[in-house]
Amino acid sequence: MRTTASYDLFPDARSERALARARWLAREGRVQDAQAAYDELLAAKPELKAGWAEYFELLRAGGRGAEALQLADRARATFGETGFSFTLRGAALTELGRYLEALAELERAVEADPDLAIVWHELGYAAYRLGDRNRALLALDRAFALEPHTDTLKLRGQILRDAGRYQAAEVAFEGAAQAAEHAEQRADAEREIATTRRYGSYAPRRPEDLSASERWFGDTGSIVLASTPGPVAPSDETIVATFAEVAANSDWHFGQVVLLGPEFPAGTDLADRLGAPLVTPVALDPAVCPLIVGLRPPPADRGWNGTVAKVTSQQIGLVFALEHPSEAPATVTSDVIGVLTDGGTRRERAPNPAQALNEARNPSARLAGRRLRPT
Repeated sequence: MRTTASYDLFPDARSERALARARWLAREGRVQDAQAAYDELLAAKPELKAGWAEYFELLRAGGRGAEALQLADRARATFGETGFSFTLRGAALTELGRYLEALAELERAVEADPDLAIVWHELGYAAYRLGDRNRALLALDRAFALEPHTDTLKLRGQILRDAGRYQAAEVAFEGAAQAAEHAEQRADAEREIATTRRYGSYAPRRPEDLSASERWFGDTGSIVLASTPGPVAPSDETIVATFAEVAANSDWHFGQVVLLGPEFPAGTDLADRLGAPLVTPVALDPAVCPLIVGLRPPPADRGWNGTVAKVTSQQIGLVFALEHPSEAPATVTSDVIGVLTDGGTRRERAPNPAQALNEARNPSARLAGRRLRPT
């Protein structure tokens, strides 16, 4: 299966034009409308395998494994026991965590159609999820030999990175970036390269050997100040003092401290330690290198995101949240985080300024290339 970014939005072939509306809806995030469009398309053109594959990918991306399995069964009723239908069912079983069943189904797909690249791609993914990296890499090599595709290179890079083979992983992701046909694919591969380089800074340790805060930095590029297991959760005052220490050792200088969200007493302490005035968001001045600070990023808050965007778009200043939910790494907008929380409760961690300083100097950190002193 391929993501909709693998295809042109308005292709010329007649069968491809029939897919254009469903693909556009999927790209726009209108999942229910896209699902309805694929249902309508497959009712009119049940022989169109690309429609089945893309519909399946839409369900998989949404974590809807049970519905994906139902779709696979519909495909089997349409195509019979073919390599394609076996592959859909095996991929659905993989999403449901039924890995041994998935591998058995995909092995049947190999027997039915050994020259179908997606069979080997999905076999590699299932083996990876089961923990058999060697089998996964062998399957992906076969898939890429049959049909060179950026998705296969990306999956190969992820497997190599998980194994701690960072240089080989970076080569795979670079190949994926070069092979990308669309901007979404290229941007995704470039993010994976940056992630791999961050993880590579911890070599020879593998990702599974790293601490939670180290993995957080590897995945997001955001620095966690309180990263060492400790007897108690850090207070606002402790986090502020640690940030001021890291800022001094990193030679960061801010012209103002912009307080977002609910006020907290440590905001004044932070401004005093940094020698910068404490101001409201309306006084934001990117030219003076502002420090944007808040207790935590509010979910889907336009005020927070808009203020952050003014800083990051101009590559000046820094965003600092005292705490951040550990379950939401994909939505990180902060360059530095005081401590991670679980269910709203701060983890029992002690500050580690040395680790924070090393990560701040990493050329793949979120704040890399940022100007962190006034003009």
